[in-house]
Amino acid sequence: MTTIPSSEELLEALDDDQRAVAQHLTGPLCVLAGAGTGKTRAITYRIAHGVRSGVYNPTTVLAVTFTARAAGEMRSRLRDLGVGGVQARTFHAAALRQLSYFWPAAIGGGVPRLQEHKAPLVAEASSRLGLAVDRVSIRDLAAEIEWAKVSLVTAEDYVTRAASAGREEAPAGHDRATVARLVELYEDVKTERGVIDFEDVLLLMVGILEEREDIAAEIRRQYRHFVVDEYQDVSPLQQRLLDLWLGERTELCVVGDVSQTIYSFTGATPDFLTEFPRRFPDAAVVRLVRDYRSTPQVVSLANSVLERAGRHRSSAAVHLVAQRPSGPAVRFEAFDDDVAEAAGVAARIAALEKAGVPRSEIAVLYRTNGQAEALEQALAQAGIGYLVRGGERFFSRREVREAMVLLRGAVRTMAGHPMPEAVRDVLAGAGWSPEPPAARGAARERWESLQALVALADDLAATRGADLAGLVAELEERAGAQHAPTISGVTLASLHAAKGLEWDAVFLVGVSEGLLPISLAETDEAIAEERRLLYVGITRAREHLMLSYARARTVGGRASRKPSRFLDGLWPEDGDARRRPAPRRERRDRVAELAASDPEAAELFERLRTWRGQVATATGKPPYTVLHDTTLAAIAEARPKDLRQLGFLRGVGAAKLQAYGPAVLALVRGEEVVVPPPGA
Repeated sequence: MTTIPSSEELLEALDDDQRAVAQHLTGPLCVLAGAGTGKTRAITYRIAHGVRSGVYNPTTVLAVTFTARAAGEMRSRLRDLGVGGVQARTFHAAALRQLSYFWPAAIGGGVPRLQEHKAPLVAEASSRLGLAVDRVSIRDLAAEIEWAKVSLVTAEDYVTRAASAGREEAPAGHDRATVARLVELYEDVKTERGVIDFEDVLLLMVGILEEREDIAAEIRRQYRHFVVDEYQDVSPLQQRLLDLWLGERTELCVVGDVSQTIYSFTGATPDFLTEFPRRFPDAAVVRLVRDYRSTPQVVSLANSVLERAGRHRSSAAVHLVAQRPSGPAVRFEAFDDDVAEAAGVAARIAALEKAGVPRSEIAVLYRTNGQAEALEQALAQAGIGYLVRGGERFFSRREVREAMVLLRGAVRTMAGHPMPEAVRDVLAGAGWSPEPPAARGAARERWESLQALVALADDLAATRGADLAGLVAELEERAGAQHAPTISGVTLASLHAAKGLEWDAVFLVGVSEGLLPISLAETDEAIAEERRLLYVGITRAREHLMLSYARARTVGGRASRKPSRFLDGLWPEDGDARRRPAPRRERRDRVAELAASDPEAAELFERLRTWRGQVATATGKPPYTVLHDTTLAAIAEARPKDLRQLGFLRGVGAAKLQAYGPAVLALVRGEEVVVPPPGA
């Protein structure tokens, strides 16, 4: 059992910068924490030090983060430090708890049922509007409704606010006016069904706090000290709730990293983090720069990727300083096609496993979920177990649910037995054995789930001296937070899903133009976020890191892909053809490729660009907002004959089809198109 550290021992366990965070117990504090710099350690030790020194009553501290898993991990760390009673929750969980408590007094009756998924409501609202939508369209429209609500955008001001926010086109091919009407009907459907969504939880709590000063005062008496993790991801709605929790007080510690801002499409903004010292002029600002996670090789690449952002790099960004010993060089690999890339990654994983790297410490990360299929096939063929992050949740698995029932029942019957032994005895009846089964597939997956419970039991017994009842309580809390224990399998995950996680070995696949940055990223802001996404992927690796791409998508396909522009000057060259040129040179290369394979397409591409430049001049828009180069190239190659065919091409949404479709088709037919001059 671990001895609970004293306040002095807590501080001695931190580096100078972390200690500065932990010792700043009162007043506003802004922590700019780079990846791997121990931010969670710093803020949990700060809370523990505050409690130990008598500055904090643990029940008056509210620590807020953005995922249930992160909140669960924070509570677990605080318990390991001997600090109980601190509330560590997500914004939604904290607001829902308050809403449930105050609703009878503020509104009366019971809280409306929480609608966990928007899809049925969006489908109903779409039907009332007469919109033909499919599953993907409903998903995109639901995401847009969510963005509007967390950005405090109403149906009335959606059209103008969406445009000013740089959301170039409305989702699912609809114009903004239609989406605004859909936002309104969605609220009507929700009211008729007597339900609320997750954003309503925050909105309703904001409304109650704004209208009921007595309730606001009661919450402010309850919570006197606030900590907000991942502050770069806060939305305007969450910030409004936080402001109401605080009132006129300044007992707020925020922690964030502008370089890990990758959720702006959901309404998250780093502005609240970067402007914190302006809002709180007496705020202390501490930078955590010592990277304890990654080797110097990984850290150097991460820093270099950000430094090449130029004017788009924030002054609040942290330059990491590696603290670990030197490790293996970062690997860069190019493959002929996606299948070859997946096979190459599987072979490298097998080599790492043979060298002693556990599967649970290996991850393959990609930009889009569609890239996972080839990887799953390659790993299966190589006999390598894997799990797809975002698939079936650990605590939803049948064997885990059955195991928890058995463990609850054993709390009384096996009281007094050493916990790790008791767990092994109980789970042996559920199919666990000391050695994994030779069979793969479902039998192996079942064993891996049970083995994860055994490993967690061993860990809790060693670190907390927990008994069987303590293990069951931990499992129930983890189930509520979806904080799964480690499972022995290679992790497959999107770059977005990997944020907040880390592994000994990371493979970043598909680091090529069109995938990273993704072809849909056309504005400077969108491309800057794609760069940060690559940075997040790189900084997930502790020791082994490989970046790869496939020159062609399919076997025998044209080798037209190039490494991501974010790796210009970083990707080892084996000839100029593998380097992505600067934008102007890239256009000449694209024209040269078209000229070699299809001279007519090259000529049409240039005509389209000339026309686009005229339109940009006439409308006062940047050329890329009319139609992107990749879209022009696709048009030149496809030569669509009508609006329907043109609408199939990526980058041509309903609004652009209506605005530019006739002119584009005329150019495809070889006709002259006259663009009126500005002001005409």
